[in-house]
Amino acid sequence: MTNILVLRSSANGANSVSNKLIDAYLAAHAGNTVVDRDLDADPVPHVTSASLAGIGRQAPEGEDFAEARALQDKLIAELFAADVIVIGLPLYNFGMPSTLKAWFDYVARAGTTFQYSEKGPEGLVKGKKVILAQARAGKYDDANGFPFAVPHVKALLGFLGMTDVAVVTAEGLAFGPDAAAAAVTAASAQIADLA
Repeated sequence: MTNILVLRSSANGANSVSNKLIDAYLAAHAGNTVVDRDLDADPVPHVTSASLAGIGRQAPEGEDFAEARALQDKLIAELFAADVIVIGLPLYNFGMPSTLKAWFDYVARAGTTFQYSEKGPEGLVKGKKVILAQARAGKYDDANGFPFAVPHVKALLGFLGMTDVAVVTAEGLAFGPDAAAAAVTAASAQIADLA
């Protein structure tokens, strides 16, 4: 049995194309253990001066940071327990949703999910398969590094040690109902076929 961690980051709920792609993957891989984290319905708090010390390398003293530290511990445990991570990645102003960035801010802990050595940074979250379920209204030439969502997410994943990343994209969603339906159908079939 495979442990799957799902990260939904769309603010569009039932109308979300990235969520539909995630659902297509889960339907094709039924019978596995799934932790389904909806970062819209239950967002990870953004880092503030009140939470920063709680998510640092050392566990801070006192109750002020206990809640942030407990949440970080839970998110990191979910990440390490997963064999496959499926990330819903809608394109918001050419980047990832801020809710997904907040999740990365919480799971990146020096000494736990990455470490520094004389050779440079080393990711400690290894042996994971990651699937990015990307949805975007337009069509872009990704070879130019624009938009920034996929390169940014892949860089963060790589920093943490996850380099086996597949990207499935439904694009051209704003090009009319027929184009959107075709894009969703093609991307849903592609993501369902991923091992």
